Amino acid sequence: MESVSHMPTILGCFLGIICLHFIYSRLSNPLSRIPGPSIAKWTDLVYLYYWFAGKVPHYVHDLHEKYGPIVRTGLNKVDVCDIYAVKEIHKTNSRFLKSAWYRTLLPNGLENVFSTTDPHFHSTRRRLLASPISDSSLHQHEGLIEGRVHLAISRMAEEVQSRGVVDVFKWWLFMATDIIGELSFGESFRMLEIGEKTQYSLDLERISTLQPIRTTFPTLVNLGKYLPLPVFKRTIACGKRMVMYSSQSVDRYKKMIDENPSNPKKTLFTKLFDTEKSGVSLDDIKKEAQGYIVAGSDTTAVTLTYLTYAVCGNSQIRDKLVAEVAALSEPIHDNDLRNLPYLNMVISETLRLHTAVPFGLPRAVPSEGAKFNGYFLPSGATVSTQSYSLHRDPTVFPDPYTFNPERWENPTKEMKDISMPFGGGSRICIGLHLARMELRLGTALFFREFPNAQRSDKEGMGPKDMEMQSFLLMGPRGHRCLIET
Repeated sequence: MESVSHMPTILGCFLGIICLHFIYSRLSNPLSRIPGPSIAKWTDLVYLYYWFAGKVPHYVHDLHEKYGPIVRTGLNKVDVCDIYAVKEIHKTNSRFLKSAWYRTLLPNGLENVFSTTDPHFHSTRRRLLASPISDSSLHQHEGLIEGRVHLAISRMAEEVQSRGVVDVFKWWLFMATDIIGELSFGESFRMLEIGEKTQYSLDLERISTLQPIRTTFPTLVNLGKYLPLPVFKRTIACGKRMVMYSSQSVDRYKKMIDENPSNPKKTLFTKLFDTEKSGVSLDDIKKEAQGYIVAGSDTTAVTLTYLTYAVCGNSQIRDKLVAEVAALSEPIHDNDLRNLPYLNMVISETLRLHTAVPFGLPRAVPSEGAKFNGYFLPSGATVSTQSYSLHRDPTVFPDPYTFNPERWENPTKEMKDISMPFGGGSRICIGLHLARMELRLGTALFFREFPNAQRSDKEGMGPKDMEMQSFLLMGPRGHRCLIET
């Protein structure tokens, strides 16, 4: 009986020790010296709240404005808004590898050139994938790309005639999806011909909004089919459909190769199908296809949407751009656009202010640790450099919230060094040259066709529809952007 009477005391001591250990571990963490909100020392809950709300870039940026260029954003997370940090973290052969967080972005921990944290895997796979989508190689696909852009503009004109407005986000997404589909798999998804949102296009819109579920609860997502929770079931279902889309596309192209092995239609994936040379299995090709489908469509469509919206909101910018592209002679090719000064300044400013991936790019601090802005970061900590804040640094970009293409007329070295619309270093976006080609052609052809385009307030369209939401990839909150012509 006496031993039982001491149980509450023993239990109390045990709980006290646990509490003291918890407090000590939080206060003794080397990150505790880094400026930031007090809550970040104790829990990631506030960060996760903004992650689920699609507002992490805004939240982290507010912390930078309050605490300075280096801030602690969570238990093991730090974000740095500094040119030196950008150069050090994202340089070629950097020891700051992608964090394990990237492995949670794909179902069942699938690994592809985007999600891998293994430098050897990345360099080997990138060598196979980079050449066909390089700036010098894309010229063989220019006719295809130009044709799809022209079709997108003609479908927009049809919608203006029938509806009085055009939802440019919808059409830019269809266009980019069709282009990456045909370039990768030899066959378009024919979204432009269909002209309506399908389950496939809806999944593309929603896939990034489900990333907070997948990255925060990876184990529960894997068990989603057994759990009576709709959000996990939707995440699982969407993931399965994306796997199916990529699998079907790869299988169709494989059939095309089998039917004409001596002269197959060249695509971005053709090299991979020579399995003896590439060492890549059909299953691995399907994993890469998933990344291409999402990254090759959403990002370009979002950038073109915000470019259109920004230009249509300022008649002086619009008229200057219209005058430049209107002076071009038909037929228009990408080579005609590469050196157009104002067109490319408008694109650069859109990539600065409306980066499709404004979210921080998490990197694991290497074994020897690192020091930024006078603060030491231990091995295993996660450090990010989010483009949303880098591109709004007032010391580099005066009046940073204003859409001002002229700032790129004579860009400073600091402007170039701190700009990261496509990431940086060896992990820079593999599709950046394709994206820029689509941006040039889409912008030029749109404003030649619609020289008087302006923002619309019809059908309840308003500024809230265009609020930026970021679940890794950024997109307009209302999933639409209505323009009058």
